[in-house]
Amino acid sequence: MAARNTARKRAFQILFEGDQRGVDVLTVLADWVRLSRSDTRQPPVSEFTMQLVEGYSGHAKRIDELLSQYSVGWTLDRMPVVDRNILRLGAYELIWADETPDAVVIDEMVQLAKEFSTDDSPSFVNGLLARLKELKPSLRRE
Repeated sequence: MAARNTARKRAFQILFEGDQRGVDVLTVLADWVRLSRSDTRQPPVSEFTMQLVEGYSGHAKRIDELLSQYSVGWTLDRMPVVDRNILRLGAYELIWADETPDAVVIDEMVQLAKEFSTDDSPSFVNGLLARLKELKPSLRRE
């Protein structure tokens, strides 16, 4: 399980970097893969990290719509960048990646919020992802 935790953390970092730089996440992912192959000091990018980033990328527009729609009192632009990208990753894995139990996805994203964001972020991330979990069957439409 530690490997999947690390893979999620790296996927979050790639989404965060893309958001901060204004660059497509697939470009950032390719940069990370290229760097890991050319510099032995860089850890390899796991298959699961690639799946998460590519999966998010394929649903990015819909994910942002959902986060905007169900985030009470917060626009996407107003969310802290860390929270926004944790929620993006969590929304993708929760709604479209069925191999991980929903409770595990939510817990992993809350842990990322605890590690990388503010004291209020874990409850915000938990609440919004729990809402998406409740609505999951109706949210997969494209």
